[in-house]
Amino acid sequence: MAIIVNLDVMLARRKMRSKELAERIGITEQNVSLLKSGKVKGIRFETLEKICAVLDCQPGDILEYTGNKQGERADSERLAKQKAG
Repeated sequence: MAIIVNLDVMLARRKMRSKELAERIGITEQNVSLLKSGKVKGIRFETLEKICAVLDCQPGDILEYTGNKQGERADSERLAKQKAG
């Protein structure tokens, strides 16, 4: 499973810098940078809501799910082994 964070794309579309977004939503520039790079394990709905309000977008404009075929295959093999054994 992979979640892609497209925050940098939305910032570019809105011609906004990370610093301005950070100030407007009340988080540090470093946290915005971590969000942009996808190096976070989660995001509060409150923060996501503020980002969407400032950038005038939907959560799906920022977060994108892409399936991981290798991970899905590993899960299938594990289930098959459990049934057999």
